[in-house]
Amino acid sequence: MFLAKCPRLSCKVLSGRGHRTLSLFSSPGPSNWNKVVSDAEKIVGYPTSFMSLRCLLSDELSNVAMHVRKLVGTQHPLLNTARGFVYDSKNNLQMRGLIVLLLSKAAGPSHAASGLLTQDMVSGIYPSQRNLAEITELIHTAFLVHRGIVNLKEWTVSDGPLKDMQFGNKMAVLSGDFLLANACTGLAQLDNTKVVELISSAIGDVVQGLYYENCNSSENSLHQAVDMATWEEQAFLSHGALMAKSCQAALELAKHDKESQSLAYKYGKHLSLGHKLNSDLRPFVKSSMGEPVAFSLFSAPVVFHRQIIGEDRWHQQLQQATTPRNQLDYSKLLTAVKSEKGVSAAVDLCCYHSNKALEAIQVFSSSEARSALENIASAITKF
Repeated sequence: MFLAKCPRLSCKVLSGRGHRTLSLFSSPGPSNWNKVVSDAEKIVGYPTSFMSLRCLLSDELSNVAMHVRKLVGTQHPLLNTARGFVYDSKNNLQMRGLIVLLLSKAAGPSHAASGLLTQDMVSGIYPSQRNLAEITELIHTAFLVHRGIVNLKEWTVSDGPLKDMQFGNKMAVLSGDFLLANACTGLAQLDNTKVVELISSAIGDVVQGLYYENCNSSENSLHQAVDMATWEEQAFLSHGALMAKSCQAALELAKHDKESQSLAYKYGKHLSLGHKLNSDLRPFVKSSMGEPVAFSLFSAPVVFHRQIIGEDRWHQQLQQATTPRNQLDYSKLLTAVKSEKGVSAAVDLCCYHSNKALEAIQVFSSSEARSALENIASAITKF
């Protein structure tokens, strides 16, 4: 199932610089991806980079921002996250909301939506669907802020003063909780029980997924057996559940039938998994000789690699890549992984999810919005 080939897409492995980012929808190819996003934003009516601006400029968050300024000069990761809210050419923090709006426009009004007035639509999108897009972004941003909390048990003097890390953690918890509370308030105002249930369950999924991520980052996880079924389950929880359920909720707000909602869910799910694979693959397909490399040992190419060579040989490779100071030489591990078929298997799986996302939206009438969704699904296979 996972090694499906790409009948409609060409996945070429290119050389160049790779980069690591916290955002799910980071730019797979800056020029190509940014053009896809820019064209899509014109279709939905406004740049989604301003989607959560009302919340971010509120009096409450302005007070939080005043305290965050005290972190300037420290190494706390909350500062990098805050900078991303203003401008970051490598990250598209608002991509989830954009996809929700594009799906809403592509699906259009439902024949069963007799209680909804088409004159209330702006650029073919209901106000409630725009509100949902904002809510989705706020939830994602809240968890992004929470991810910036530093584990003080692993704190060292080189990380900076301990009091700065402690203060930064407090601000990360406070600002993340504030965004999440605003999202939940907006969710209740949608006045749709099913949508509340969907998004609430997505929040629970993300929490569970982040718990798994933290478990996988521990040293003990290096020697635990893992397979791609586990990887896909955990990747969906932490990276795909919010996107998939928000897409389904957008069509529920327009009173589309269950079949259409299911297809929207599948698009969000496969798009998210495909992009997670794209992110995991980047260090392996774009690394250059002599460049420092870093990647997750729970990334898809590594998990495929472990399945192919077996756990015994994997443990041998870990030992060979361990320096006298008990640190991992990622360059040696990168070479070992690239020498087998783990990378090509992950590329095939990325193409598989891209094609599944494309198939899910073929039921919608041909339109600019559907074309934009197709372009986004195709862009995740570009490296």
